[in-house]
Amino acid sequence: MFIGEYSHNLDTKGRLAVPAKFRQLLKQGAVVTRGLDNCLFLYPKKQWQTLAEKLASLPISQAKARAFSRLMLAGAMDVDFDNQGRITLPEYLRKFSSLKKKVVIAGLYNRLEIWDEAVWNKYRTGAEKQSNDIAETMGELGV
Repeated sequence: MFIGEYSHNLDTKGRLAVPAKFRQLLKQGAVVTRGLDNCLFLYPKKQWQTLAEKLASLPISQAKARAFSRLMLAGAMDVDFDNQGRITLPEYLRKFSSLKKKVVIAGLYNRLEIWDEAVWNKYRTGAEKQSNDIAETMGELGV
């Protein structure tokens, strides 16, 4: 399970160190793709395969289903770890998520999210301010 927030630096070659505690969960392979809210999603290979199958089964006759499938599937790339526990994020994904030097890796149970630190701080602050409304909505969903 992925939980917690971790700050790391992206180097000039687009390499990002993944927290050591998560590498074991990703040792069978990992996939990075465009996420939502201007971040990247990093999935263990097995989780990715499950999601990809669901996306592939969406009706191609629905425009929003096609758009979401394209966002997630066309943007996906397999990533491997180097000897220092880093992955290389492709330039098109760094550009999509506005990644600069300072990056936050957030654990969200079955995936990691990779955020530019400034974008993450702005998003988190907004979510914290709305936490009561968010909690009420989650209650309606049974959480």
